[in-house]
Amino acid sequence: MPIDLNALLDPATTAVATIECQRGVVGAAGALSALAEAVREVGLLPRIGRVLAAARAAGVPVLHGTVVRRPDGGGSTSNCRLFAAARKSKGPRMIAGSEPALLAPELGQAEDDYVLPRHHGVSLFHDGELDSILRSLGVKTVVLLGVSVNVAVTGTAIEAVNRGYQVVVPRDGVTGVPLEYARAVIENTLAMLATVPSCDDVVAAFAGRTR
Repeated sequence: MPIDLNALLDPATTAVATIECQRGVVGAAGALSALAEAVREVGLLPRIGRVLAAARAAGVPVLHGTVVRRPDGGGSTSNCRLFAAARKSKGPRMIAGSEPALLAPELGQAEDDYVLPRHHGVSLFHDGELDSILRSLGVKTVVLLGVSVNVAVTGTAIEAVNRGYQVVVPRDGVTGVPLEYARAVIENTLAMLATVPSCDDVVAAFAGRTR
C-alpha cells in the first residue's frame, strides 16, 4: 500500500531533526574532510536549508543534534575508531560555543529552533533530551537530515523506530562516505526502517499547511 506522505507529515505531529550539520563537520574546514567533501559534492546543505524553511513556515518544530567537546576532553571517550580518529585529527576542535561547533549557515538557524548538544554517543537519542522534547510536542513522525549515513543517521533512525516514531529520511537529505556506500545503505537499510522520499517531496508536503 503506497505511503500517504501528506498524512505522514502532518505538521501537527511532525518534527524535523538535523544531525551534526556543523561547520567543523560538514564545512570547508571539517575535521572529517572526506565527509565534508561528500556533502559539497552532492549539494546537501542547500537542500536541507529548503526543507527547514518549509518546516518552519508550516510551524513544524526544527531540532538540531550537535556534537561538542570540552577543552579538557571531559565527558568524551575514545572507545571506538570514530572517536579515536576525531581526537587525533588536526582539524578544528568542536569546543562548545566555538566556530567549528556552530551550525552550518545554510541551515538558517531560527530563534525557536531547538539545539541539542551531546558530548558522547553516536545517536541523537543517546542520553539526551530529544525523546522527551518530541513527546512534549506531540510528535509522531521525525524527519531526519544530515550526516552521516555511516553511523549517526542510521543509529538515530533505529533509535527512533525503537521508541515508536514514524521516521522519514529524504534520500537526498542525508549522505555518507564513500558516496556509493551511502546510497547502498539508504536503499538497503534505511528504506527498511523509514519512508525515503526526496527533499522536494517533503517540502511539497509542508507547503500551505500549518501546525
